[in-house]
Amino acid sequence: MKIFLKILNGFFVFLGVIFFLIIVALGYLWIADPFNIKPMFMNTEDSMGNQNEESANIDAHPLLNDSQESMLRSAGINPANLPQEITPELEACVVDKIGEARIKEIVAGATPSASEFLQAQACLKN
Repeated sequence: MKIFLKILNGFFVFLGVIFFLIIVALGYLWIADPFNIKPMFMNTEDSMGNQNEESANIDAHPLLNDSQESMLRSAGINPANLPQEITPELEACVVDKIGEARIKEIVAGATPSASEFLQAQACLKN
């Protein structure tokens, strides 16, 4: 009987560890959002099908295209608060953080990932 209880106890401890790891992984995926899946779950339309004011397609920043602005809004960042002018110091810092090849892609219209924005955010605070 004691052997059965030890096996049963070990089984439930194993399941508990697996459950804990799944919860931690899901928490990471929800907070970090590396695959940009939050916008699929966060509906920006009201019950009548109209878009909210903050999610309307307004050109809040002249240097960003619509997809870049919507990515920033989905991350909770107002594009209007970003610098309107790129100084040489800011450009050098961002190139150092992200890399020149990727910067050229973003300038050409590619949408930066959340990790790239977080890396460049340190340059914006200076």
